[in-house]
Amino acid sequence: MNARKDLAAWLDGPPADDTYVRGSGIGLPADGPGSVAPVARRFGSLVLDWAVCALVSWAFLNYDEIAILVLFTLVNIVMLTMFGCTGGQLLCRVRVVPVRGHMPMLVRAVIRTALLVLVIPAVVWNRDLQPMHDVAAGTAVVRA
Repeated sequence: MNARKDLAAWLDGPPADDTYVRGSGIGLPADGPGSVAPVARRFGSLVLDWAVCALVSWAFLNYDEIAILVLFTLVNIVMLTMFGCTGGQLLCRVRVVPVRGHMPMLVRAVIRTALLVLVIPAVVWNRDLQPMHDVAAGTAVVRA
C-alpha cells in the first residue's frame, strides 16, 4: 500500500543535489570568466541580435519576417565562426566556446543556429544550464 508521503512526493520536484556546481559536468569553472553565463545575459544577447536584424530588415527589406530570420541565421553563423560571439553576446559579455568533440567551429555554429531558430531546443535545458542546441553542437555559453 502506498503511503501518503509517497503519493505527494512529486510536489517536491525531482531530487536535487544542492552541492552541484553549474557547468562542472562540462568542465567549466564555478565562477568568473569561462563559467556558465547567466540566463539573463543570454536572453539579452538574443534580443539584441534579433533587434539588429529586425532593424536592418525594416531599413532595407521592407520589414520582411523571413528576411529577419535569414539575417539572424547568417549573422549567428558568420559571427560565431569568426569571433566566437555575436554582437549582442559581445555587448552582454558572453561568448560561445566548444566543450566537447572535435568539430570545426563552422559546423558547430551551423548546428547551434539551426536548432536555435527552431526554438524548442533552445528552451529545454540540462542541469549545467546548457540548452539542447548547445548540447547538440558541443558548445557552451560562458562569461567573457
